[in-house]
Amino acid sequence: MKADKPTQGATSEECAAKVMETVPLVMRFIRSDMRVHSAASLSIPQLRSLAFLNRNPGASLSDLAEHLGVTCATASATTERLVQRNLVQRIDDPQERRRVLLSLTEEGKHHLKQSQDQTRVHIAELLDNLTPEQISHIEEGLGLLKNVFERTEIKPTQ
Repeated sequence: MKADKPTQGATSEECAAKVMETVPLVMRFIRSDMRVHSAASLSIPQLRSLAFLNRNPGASLSDLAEHLGVTCATASATTERLVQRNLVQRIDDPQERRRVLLSLTEEGKHHLKQSQDQTRVHIAELLDNLTPEQISHIEEGLGLLKNVFERTEIKPTQ
């Protein structure tokens, strides 16, 4: 497996172009692989919902809809299917009676973890072809990228 040579003195514009070229490719792989390993045969929006609620327990339906890029009605239908499968629970917000808070059930956490673990193993197998130095470079670069984009995260209103 041939790795791209690092560009000496790359500009932020060139780096941004590389991020935009690479991240969608990685995400397509992860989504596809998680879908294949989904024991409960969940759709990609359902898996994304589980992952979002795992990171944001107690998020509202509108928070989830915004994350998925869908209407509240679509997010509600997705959530209903997950509730019926005992993967997500809805709790009435004690402070605002019209608002519903969403979180994963233990079964939902287990299912998501199982899918993520299997995909992580598959990614590790792909990375096995790289040298320890290449893996270290990827890890360092991803750490930097994560730090940059964590600052842009908007936390759901609680």
